[in-house]
Amino acid sequence: MSTPPPVEDRLRAALDARARLIDAHELSPYRPPTGPAWGTRRIRRVASAVAVAAAAAAAVAFLLLSGSPEGNRPAPPARDPRPSPPATSTPSSTTGTPTRPSPTSPPGPPTSTSAAAQG
Repeated sequence: MSTPPPVEDRLRAALDARARLIDAHELSPYRPPTGPAWGTRRIRRVASAVAVAAAAAAAVAFLLLSGSPEGNRPAPPARDPRPSPPATSTPSSTTGTPTRPSPTSPPGPPTSTSAAAQG
């Protein structure tokens, strides 16, 4: 075997001297830190909990406000799709009742002949 180089001898001697300075008291674990110091993990946990709570509250508010009964009704049609006859300002010359009511006018009261035919 060959002899180690002088740098290695010096390094081993320095490490051996340093190891002899350490005793059993210095090898015991440290106490955990105390006091009002907040760690980054705790801050992240609190911030994420607040974000989750805010998102849940927003979702509940959206569901409650979008489910209103006024929004569920269908919109009425804009106008009657059938064309209406033009309105005339002159009175009609016919005195008899029409046989068929106009689609835009409401049905009239039943006449005595139609009531007798049904009864």
